[in-house]
Amino acid sequence: MSTPSPAPGGTTPVEFRSGFACLVGRPNAGKSTLTNALVGTKVAITSGRPQTTRHAIRGIVHRADAQLVLVDTPGLHRPRTLLGQRLNDVVRATLSEVDVVGFCMPADEPVGRGDRFIAEELSRLPKRTPVVAILTKTDKVADSDRIGARLLDVAGLGDFSDIVPVSAVRAYQVDVLADVLAARLPTGPALYPGGELTDEPEQVMVAELVREAALEGVRDELPHSLAVVVEEMVPREGRSAQSPLLDVRVNVFVERPSQKAIVIGTGGSRLKTVGTRARGQIEALLGTPVFLDLHVKVAKDWQRDPRQLRRLGF
Repeated sequence: MSTPSPAPGGTTPVEFRSGFACLVGRPNAGKSTLTNALVGTKVAITSGRPQTTRHAIRGIVHRADAQLVLVDTPGLHRPRTLLGQRLNDVVRATLSEVDVVGFCMPADEPVGRGDRFIAEELSRLPKRTPVVAILTKTDKVADSDRIGARLLDVAGLGDFSDIVPVSAVRAYQVDVLADVLAARLPTGPALYPGGELTDEPEQVMVAELVREAALEGVRDELPHSLAVVVEEMVPREGRSAQSPLLDVRVNVFVERPSQKAIVIGTGGSRLKTVGTRARGQIEALLGTPVFLDLHVKVAKDWQRDPRQLRRLGF
């Protein structure tokens, strides 16, 4: 590689860096919220329910000195279903392809078996792949001594290149974390055009927004059992350019009739709320008015059925 030309005044410019960073952690460790905070806008769904991420969503951080492409993966965990195994496969495949790994652990919970399981997985990575430990959700811990104790616990889990405490909600040290991750990328040109924030297809983003809305405020039994497929996104015929309308037809799949009743609610009240919430997010994403047509269907035990998993995109 040629040496950069000196900048005016005799200083040598910093070489531009670009590459991929993967955020891993057990379910509900704050990875999606942190991805959104780093990117500066919503590219990954967030939920208080664990295991809501189903795809390796890329968020793109544009900086003057680097382009950091974030890969937000499902939570790595000991699987109990075929879906769980396939989600873990997504994580492992992603780990093998990135330049730096961020290992997320929440500050408001003690180090547990899930964290040790992931630390063991990460210890098998090639030495050339740096791992940065990230203590997330520090806003949930008021006592600084507890934060210090958690940082010591995290340090004992592995040989990390850095340990960074952050709060995505309060933007605490998010910029510091971006600096740490970017410094570990290889030198090279930008991988995506300026202004692009994600490379996820619009249909995938729409499906994720519907699933996020459907997960809001439901009982624990539902999140793992809910899948969303966008069947159609087409402009409404006969509408002028000044008054466009996009027809979006979406199927929400659950595993049992009782779960279908939860999603729909009494007299369809809950499904209406889901539609209203999701439509607002979709219109903000696409920049156009949307008619959202939601249907709830039962796909019995789809998490354990290879044929149905393929049909639902897993």
